[in-house]
Amino acid sequence: MKTELLYLLLTAILTGVLWIPVVIGYVSTRGAPTPAEYKTAPTSPLPDWVNRANRAHLNAVENIAPFAAVVLIANAMGVSTALTVNCAAVYFYARLAHAVIHISGFGLLKARTVAFTVAWLAYMVYAFVLLQRAM
Repeated sequence: MKTELLYLLLTAILTGVLWIPVVIGYVSTRGAPTPAEYKTAPTSPLPDWVNRANRAHLNAVENIAPFAAVVLIANAMGVSTALTVNCAAVYFYARLAHAVIHISGFGLLKARTVAFTVAWLAYMVYAFVLLQRAM
């Protein structure tokens, strides 16, 4: 497996497990849902960390599609360089850091924004490499 595909797999796994803290937070705060709560969601407030975990999961879901497209297109084109490997690694670790920072609520030095921006820049550099190869 190419390294970029490995990092795409790790990113998919990360995105796929980020719902778990949300469910743990819901159940630990509200208990198991009743049949009535399946029809109308409860409105009792949730702890801040649960709301942050939910937003971290949604953000990961929103951002995986463009990254996955770039990695899969690169794979189909046979493009794999040290730069694309590094971009894929940086993207994964920045997204992991983003999730941890977001859920924890750590706000020092705008850490969440920095992690998001680092991941986005890695994605953009990767995409630019592909555009160069396509021209």
